[in-house]
Amino acid sequence: MGNIGFQEILIILFFLGIIFGIVMLIKTVTNTKSTNNNYMFCSNCGQQIDDSSSFCLKCGAAINITNQSTTYTDNPYEDARFDWLTTALLCFFLGGLGVHSFYTKKTGIGVFQLLTLGGCGIWALIDFITILTGSFTDGNGNTLHKK
Repeated sequence: MGNIGFQEILIILFFLGIIFGIVMLIKTVTNTKSTNNNYMFCSNCGQQIDDSSSFCLKCGAAINITNQSTTYTDNPYEDARFDWLTTALLCFFLGGLGVHSFYTKKTGIGVFQLLTLGGCGIWALIDFITILTGSFTDGNGNTLHKK
């Protein structure tokens, strides 16, 4: 009675994956990012920041407010963002293994998806839907880039 078998461990990991997938879905749905198009990008780390910020919340770098015309440009790290189509295809074909999470530098989630086989496909389906709707973010919190 005290021994836990391999099947019991897989069942526990499966349900943990489903719970974690539901939590991530709720977090994605309730994400309240600013819809203001006047945003800036940190010149130090590339993180998108609110136009009223005086420093980057991610790296703590001070924002140059005196020359705002140069801070309202496109993201200088645009090429570093992950491709939307590549992520969608990886999720569709290999989502149960979490390959799309590894690709977008979400390694912790990727390992958990690998262990639970994408929450038996449910978590991969949720990720695929969020990729298609444009609300999926990479490991740095940036949205995917449509080339």
